[in-house]
Amino acid sequence: MSAKKILYITQEIFPYVPESQMATAGRELPQAIQEKGYEIRTFMPRWGNINERRNQLHEVIRLSGMNIIIDDTDHPLIIKVASIQAARMQVYFIDNDDFFHKREMRTDNEGNEYEDNAERAIFYARGVLETVKKLRWVPDVIHCQGWISSIVPLYIKQAFNDSPSFANTKVVYSSYEDTTTLAPTNNFAECVNLREATPELIAQTGIDFTKPHALEQLAVHFSDGFIQEGKVDALTEHAEKAVSPCLLLMVEPPHWRNMKPSTNKCLAKANNNPPILPL
Repeated sequence: MSAKKILYITQEIFPYVPESQMATAGRELPQAIQEKGYEIRTFMPRWGNINERRNQLHEVIRLSGMNIIIDDTDHPLIIKVASIQAARMQVYFIDNDDFFHKREMRTDNEGNEYEDNAERAIFYARGVLETVKKLRWVPDVIHCQGWISSIVPLYIKQAFNDSPSFANTKVVYSSYEDTTTLAPTNNFAECVNLREATPELIAQTGIDFTKPHALEQLAVHFSDGFIQEGKVDALTEHAEKAVSPCLLLMVEPPHWRNMKPSTNKCLAKANNNPPILPL
């Protein structure tokens, strides 16, 4: 049976955030795949620079209300939704007062990177995956875009792998040049700890979590496919020595135009077809 359900866990989508290469990919790639006949779901963070009134976001009460515990602290999960009418595309937003409300994306208004970006990524990953479970939707492929989604591959393989929603799901991770420049906090392994995603497992990856690209190396380590925008040597090198087979695509702008055929090839991998060749 062909892979037909694609979950996009995205960092930026235009017009909710200012137009950029990543935001354009987040907007146009899911639409292009949907127009090819695939069923999609799309998530992004409810960043503080999103105008809820102008973009007509509203809370989904039946999906909100869960508390996500990170480092022994409860963080309420709020789910909002809006639609891009021209694309006939619905977008789910992950929100929380501590991590997203009145806060920008990777950096604040003065360009200072948030020190808790790793914890924000953990909350985002768990929020998306718990919501998909509530929706009782079973994706064949999950396509993660940007550093904020970097925890998802780990959780799919080690924390949510016994869930019927994700038991047979393949994960593709896309990295961009706009990435974190600070290393995760010292207690990262304890913060990310969930089910089989233990501190011991994190240590076994061999990733140096005192380095700024550690989050994305973790994503590459547990992904079935890796698509790299531009070139970050630390990610390329880790992809080449990853434990599991990994698709490595080096693509140039405009990103989303190149992604259409490569995503179709990634769908083929969900059906246990032969290894995917780079573009």
